[in-house]
Amino acid sequence: MRSKVDDPETGHSHDELCEAGKHLYAAALRAGRIARSEVDAAPCLIDLALLHPDPDDAQWLRPVPPSIALNQLIHPIEREIQQRRQRALSLCDAFEPFMTITAAAPAATEAINVLEGLTVINAALDRVMDECSVELLTIQPGSGRKPETVKAALRRVEPLLGRGVRMRTLYQHTARHHSATMGYVERITPYGLEVRTLEEIIDRLIIVDRKVAFIPARSDRQVALELRHEGLVRYLVGVFDQFWLHGIPWEEEVVAYTPALNGISGIQRSIAKLLVEGHVDEAIARRLGMNVRTCRAHIAKLASTLGSGSRAQLGYLIARSGILEQEEPGQCPPRGTVPDPREHERATGPVN
Repeated sequence: MRSKVDDPETGHSHDELCEAGKHLYAAALRAGRIARSEVDAAPCLIDLALLHPDPDDAQWLRPVPPSIALNQLIHPIEREIQQRRQRALSLCDAFEPFMTITAAAPAATEAINVLEGLTVINAALDRVMDECSVELLTIQPGSGRKPETVKAALRRVEPLLGRGVRMRTLYQHTARHHSATMGYVERITPYGLEVRTLEEIIDRLIIVDRKVAFIPARSDRQVALELRHEGLVRYLVGVFDQFWLHGIPWEEEVVAYTPALNGISGIQRSIAKLLVEGHVDEAIARRLGMNVRTCRAHIAKLASTLGSGSRAQLGYLIARSGILEQEEPGQCPPRGTVPDPREHERATGPVN
């Protein structure tokens, strides 16, 4: 379908009669013809076939009678409506035999629904969110969502504010310095949104009324799973609650890790821990909510500080340095601490 304004230079549509065009068409009908130069400001008259060239003089145009013009414009629309009606009836006939089969199918087949494509995913989210009446739990990894994503989230949750729905959201620490996320939190928290942050969290998770959960099914997030299996949803609620217990409330002041040893910052110590565990740069960046360039800059500074000449030697020097001994394996980061992105900028330059 063409847009309302098809020509940005003239501001005219190819399928609507503008005000200037109405006046010129009326003048042409009264006079029986109109100069071609007069209609330059209203190209819709030609696009809608309301005027045709005067066979006796190329400088003039003659008006098509309104009854003929109207029929010419309406006929294609009526034909399209008829075709769509026939298409709808055909689809109804095609699906009618399957209706009884659906009714007899086991309910378990609806426990996991694969959603492919952002349009389908967003439509499913909108549908379920419209029915939310008790609680909304969300986990949003990364340093912050895009402004358009935050705007879409705001559109979804605003209707929930008047229903008394309890909303809890987990972000990564780096989201505290993301302007779009900060604006979203400031907008919603007065109405009951609770927000906490952690250094590391799992991938995106949305749980509605403890009955429906959405999780990504592919790394590019173009495929998602809509889960309605009671056991699976209950398990994911438990995962959320465990992360929530260790999260730092948004309103609490957080500070960066103090240097652990030999000037190595807290964020570099976190990276060192993941390096020793065998994670690649992309996985480390994703888990700590930063971009890969920033992560690699921290790794380079860590290697320089420890005097490492290779990636393999860096792992050995990290283990030998003792910088990880202050934290037992599996222990959550201390409350009130956060790898501040501004620390990234001081050490490595601005974060993209």
